[in-house]
Amino acid sequence: MNTFRILGIDPGSRVTGVGVVESRGQSLYHVHSECVRAGDGDLGSRLAVIYERIQAVIDECRPHGAAIEKVFMAANPQAALILGHARGVALLAAVQQGLAVAEYSALEIKRAVVGAGSAGKGQVQHMVRVLLGMDHEPPQDAADALACAICHIHTAQGAQHLATAAMADAHSAGNTRE
Repeated sequence: MNTFRILGIDPGSRVTGVGVVESRGQSLYHVHSECVRAGDGDLGSRLAVIYERIQAVIDECRPHGAAIEKVFMAANPQAALILGHARGVALLAAVQQGLAVAEYSALEIKRAVVGAGSAGKGQVQHMVRVLLGMDHEPPQDAADALACAICHIHTAQGAQHLATAAMADAHSAGNTRE
């Protein structure tokens, strides 16, 4: 049975969601989740809090890879730029720990977890709780991070199934030529 852990990150300059999900076969398990509250200080201090906390979660939970939500183009370019800084620090924290990082849009994450790209935040929280067998709904930012990790696990499992099927097809095609 394949077992692996994925760190999911929902970047934000004031609150960054972090979640770790473990996949054992077809089952998913909640390992860790939190909202990293960077406070209201200057941007550099907030980015340092995000970086240090993500590094600590990686050290504590030992994920095999990471997934992060892509930045969407916000109506406010300044807000998008600041969000990009938070996202960059989160990426750096993961990459410096040797993790491969996959990136997913909010639409891809919602489709993977809820089945609809137009799902609301409450629907994502509910489905994360159900999929991970949690006894409570995680806070919104933590739920988004867990959803990102779940999306990556589903995507990786799908790719693995396709690769296995392609190898089986190639093998059976090679046997019929003899």
